[in-house]
Amino acid sequence: MRASVSTYHRHRFPAEIISHCVWLYYRFALSFRDVEEMLAMRGVSLSYETVREWCLKFGQAYANGLRRRCPRPGDRWHLDEVFLKINGQLHYLWRAVDQDGDVLDILVQSHRDKKAAKKFFRKLLKGLRYVPRVIVTDKLRSYGAARTEIMPSVKHVQQKYQNNRAENSHQPTRLREKVMRGFKSAGHAQRFLSAFGVITSHFRVGRHLCKASIYRAVMKSRFAAWEDAICDEATVN
Repeated sequence: MRASVSTYHRHRFPAEIISHCVWLYYRFALSFRDVEEMLAMRGVSLSYETVREWCLKFGQAYANGLRRRCPRPGDRWHLDEVFLKINGQLHYLWRAVDQDGDVLDILVQSHRDKKAAKKFFRKLLKGLRYVPRVIVTDKLRSYGAARTEIMPSVKHVQQKYQNNRAENSHQPTRLREKVMRGFKSAGHAQRFLSAFGVITSHFRVGRHLCKASIYRAVMKSRFAAWEDAICDEATVN
């Protein structure tokens, strides 16, 4: 039997600094150089390339840890797709959120036809391992055709203004896309947004929807889940 080895092994900086850099980058609209400067003000000297490598290595791992610790998402899924222009070519970002606005999954594809919709549905079902009660989409016919084959028992709603929750969930992505001056490739967009979607939605609590005491309690529990996700990476088999 192999001994457990920390994923932070051979890193010059402790897990607290690494995880803080990853959190800053994915939570706020910052560049790698911005994070480097913020850490420099705290007396921590590192390069923006170091921050980039940490985000590549630990970002998705932290996001997966958050998924495991969060309660099961709601049974009402809102799906929407938005275009991404990458190196002059048109791609589509498929996104699903639940009724609370928490990101369920994303998928970058070059089409938005029935085949692309079926692929996205399968990815959602494989990752979440349960079938929703209702899916809410726009008027794109690909959703209805794919739903008939993949989830025939699920109610499908396509009414105007019903899908604002999914459409609004694209706003943080648009902001980051602008800060990053676009994505370099479809793979780059998929890698970044897979981690970004989970991490940023985890910390975006509807502040205007609850009292200050409730908001603090919710944020406290979410920061605790984040700390647990960090600790998960401290030992791997």
